[in-house]
Amino acid sequence: MDILSTALAQDIVTRTMRIIPYNVNVMDANGSIIASGNAARLGELHAGALLALAKKLTVEIDEASARNLHGAQPGINLPLTVHGRLCGAVGLSGAPAEVRQFGELVRLTAEMILEQAQLAGELQRDSRYREAFVLNLINADHAADQADLNAWAHRLGVSFTQPHNVYVLELDDGDTAPAHLQGLQPRLQARLPSALTAAAGPRELVILDFEDHQQHALATLLRETCPQPHTLTMGIALQGIAGVATSYQSARTAARVARARDGKRSGQRLYSYYDHALPVLLSGLNTGWQGAQLRAPIEKLGKNKDMLQRTLEVWFAQDGHPAATAEALHIHRNTLDYRLRRIGDITGLDLARLEDRFMLYISVLLSSP
Repeated sequence: MDILSTALAQDIVTRTMRIIPYNVNVMDANGSIIASGNAARLGELHAGALLALAKKLTVEIDEASARNLHGAQPGINLPLTVHGRLCGAVGLSGAPAEVRQFGELVRLTAEMILEQAQLAGELQRDSRYREAFVLNLINADHAADQADLNAWAHRLGVSFTQPHNVYVLELDDGDTAPAHLQGLQPRLQARLPSALTAAAGPRELVILDFEDHQQHALATLLRETCPQPHTLTMGIALQGIAGVATSYQSARTAARVARARDGKRSGQRLYSYYDHALPVLLSGLNTGWQGAQLRAPIEKLGKNKDMLQRTLEVWFAQDGHPAATAEALHIHRNTLDYRLRRIGDITGLDLARLEDRFMLYISVLLSSP
């Protein structure tokens, strides 16, 4: 891709003509005028620029020289070089003795604009490169094979020899969430240069942390940079490239389990795999005929399923304490006792028996949304 685009060339013309009283032309590497204070000259082949590009030197054209060059006008023409690469030329129209003093200023300004644009482009490409790497890592099927991922990690200068954490940031639903996420990502990259981030959805940002930042420290940073209500969930810390997908899945599952228990809450919500390890691990049982059998007790609850399942969820969350459960559900103790008896009668399970209670616990976990 050419360093000198039409848009950048016009930016050079606009900026420089604000500070000097002469017309400025910008030519591409072929000597064609691609931006000018005089729109009528666009597309012309600039004879002075061709000479400056061929000699790689400043070329001045006076009145006498201009008469011998087709379409030329008096002025000064300077080649533009970015990181050793000749990319075009800039010209100032006017008597050389008058415009000479501005020539170097305009050239330096033009090259500075081009260098900044090139750096911004490189940073953007690097950001996309890093994001693509993270998206490949969290994909359990690994679109790229292990050797490719190792080479990718080496080019980015990241190591998976030490345990690393995956955090999943989920913005609350809303039409503005995608725009907030798009603006948040570069701010986080600036504050956490060692971390890798990737947008895994319109409201989901994956943060791969190599520096073992504490969750509360990351939460504090997010409160400063992301005022929108959100959930931040930490996955399991693992070593190796393959552990990234596992850590990501553990964080997403922990968030789902925690939200089912907490219900709707506003503001910032912090969850962790380590606070919900058992239900997260058990969630892997929710497939095949075994999963169907484990869900069967809850499925038997019939028309009162939602109410009785919610009762069990709160009862388990309160470690089976009747008073705390009744208070959390805003019901009388007698109502709670009645519901628990109904659950036992319908499912055929005895809540006083540890194995039956554990069966119900698993059934509740696997039946939660």
